[in-house]
Order: sequence, then C-alpha cells, then structure tokens
Amino acid sequence: MIYGVYKNARNAAWQCLIDYNVTELPVKPSRIARVAGIKVIKNSDVHELEPHESGSSTLEGNQWYIVYDDENTKQRCRFTIAHELGHIFLGHELKKGYHTRKFDITKPAVEQAADIFASRLLAPACVLWTLDVHTAAEIAALCDISNSAAQIRAERMIELYSRNRFLTSPLEKAVYKNFEGYIQKKKAE
Repeated sequence: MIYGVYKNARNAAWQCLIDYNVTELPVKPSRIARVAGIKVIKNSDVHELEPHESGSSTLEGNQWYIVYDDENTKQRCRFTIAHELGHIFLGHELKKGYHTRKFDITKPAVEQAADIFASRLLAPACVLWTLDVHTAAEIAALCDISNSAAQIRAERMIELYSRNRFLTSPLEKAVYKNFEGYIQKKKAE
C-alpha cells in the first residue's frame, strides 16, 4: 500500500478517536456512529446484504446507514462497523450509493484503507505501547477484536516497537492524552 494512503487512514482513525472523545478500550464503533448521526442496522432486521457481504455503508439523501451481518461474531461485527466508518470518514467515493465489505483476500486500495482505519481505531498503537501489549491474545482481549484482526495488529506492532517512534505526531499525542486516565487505571490493576 502507498504510504500516503496508509498515513491518511491512520490519521483519520486518530482524528476520529479525538473528535468523538474516545477515552478507553474497547472502542465502541456503534457509539461513534450514533454520535456522528450514522444509523447502524443489523442485517437480520433488513436483509440487505448478500451472503458474501459482512457489511455496507449507504448514503440516502443526507443520512448515512451502516448495515452489518449480525450473524458474525461480536468482534467481527465491531470490526465491520469500524471498517464502514472508515469508508465514510475517509470520504471514499460511493459506487451505486453504497460500499460493501466482502470477505476477500485480494482487496482494492479503498478496502485496505478502511481496514487500516478500523484496526487503528479499535487498537490504537500508542495505547498498546504504553500498556506494553505485544501478543495477539493480549490485543484481542484488551480491544475486543477477533484473533485474526489481533494477529495482524500484533504483527504491525512488532514493526512499531522496533522503530520505537511513538508519540511523534500531534494527533497521536492527542489520542494518548484522551486515554491517559484509562492507561493509569489499567497500569494500577
């Protein structure tokens, strides 16, 4: 992935955490959507998703909707909602009025960017770093994400730990500041 696309998705996730005053883990993507005026709907209520789709985001008039497959695990649903928020907050161009999240190994760049947004939203690196979290199991438990999403995040954290360049961005510093109380509480446990 092109670094500029990655950086934009990461920064958008940080900005979202700041703008919606997220202060603890696990991050609640449905709460962010609600505060942003985005309606989140279970697929079992509307039956709009195709069998291979995990979620979709749709703009009807001035109203955004996210539909997610509520037959998936809670962790997968949370990631799907965060992914769809990524499409919306990153301003991805709609095709036929909606985005869909399909389970597909070969993802287009906008899907990769939405995944980056979701993983950085649900598992912010500066919080994981400060709490000295390293393993996929620790990340999954702390962030309430799936083992596969946690494994991908853990692999990225290995790279970030090796660079030891945390809190270099004003945005990341603001995210850290939001989480300070939570971090102190977790360290005291």
